[in-house]
Amino acid sequence: MAVSALLLLLVLPAETWPGLGLPRRQCVHCCHPAWPPAAPGSYAPENDGEEWMQLPRIRPTIDISILKGEKGEAGVRGRSGRSGKEGPPGFRGLQGRKGQKGQVGPPGAPCQRAYAAFSVGRREGLHSADAFQAVPFDTELVNLDSAFNLASGHFFCAVPGVYFLSLTVHTWNYKETYLHIMCNRQATAVLYAQPSERSVMQTQSLLLPLAAGDTVWVRMFQRDRDNAIYGERGDLYITFSGHLVKPATEL
Repeated sequence: MAVSALLLLLVLPAETWPGLGLPRRQCVHCCHPAWPPAAPGSYAPENDGEEWMQLPRIRPTIDISILKGEKGEAGVRGRSGRSGKEGPPGFRGLQGRKGQKGQVGPPGAPCQRAYAAFSVGRREGLHSADAFQAVPFDTELVNLDSAFNLASGHFFCAVPGVYFLSLTVHTWNYKETYLHIMCNRQATAVLYAQPSERSVMQTQSLLLPLAAGDTVWVRMFQRDRDNAIYGERGDLYITFSGHLVKPATEL
């Protein structure tokens, strides 16, 4: 039945279509629709029973992913830009691991160590002849650089530093023993023994800082009693020694 109606419409001329009672609508191009229609109320349908049917608005969308091509090759690298300003210093990092032990270096130059020493003695006994008198010596045991003068009994300091000094004597029976270890004109230590029927060995020692040009010597001091130190040719009872402990350059 539907096929017969369609064939009838195709055969009949267009002037006879209104008499068939078909609804009239505005012609719309498929490719370029004249849309949207006029505002509501501006269109007046010819028949009371005809209702206006508004078509939906269609918005086409394109999937960009379908149009995306393959990834191209990397371009040529551009020039480096200018260096920026130096930023603030960062926090101190953690301590790293201990490195490997390095190789042994070449041997260094030998250390230039300063030396100074003397050791002298007196074999003959000595009695005080004046209130103050220097004790001379007649036996040289050690005398580096000839710094000690036996005749005057003076040691001349050429290497400044700290020295160890030691004086040993043998007392005389019934006589007083009174000696000073002198630095220049100042008494630094005393060696004393009271008169006794028995003679004894007495020793005095000290550490003394000396400057270049200082002199060290032994002084005999006479008071109201006879002052003497014992000695004899066969043995060495009286000795005076000193040596540099540490030079002033290392202090």
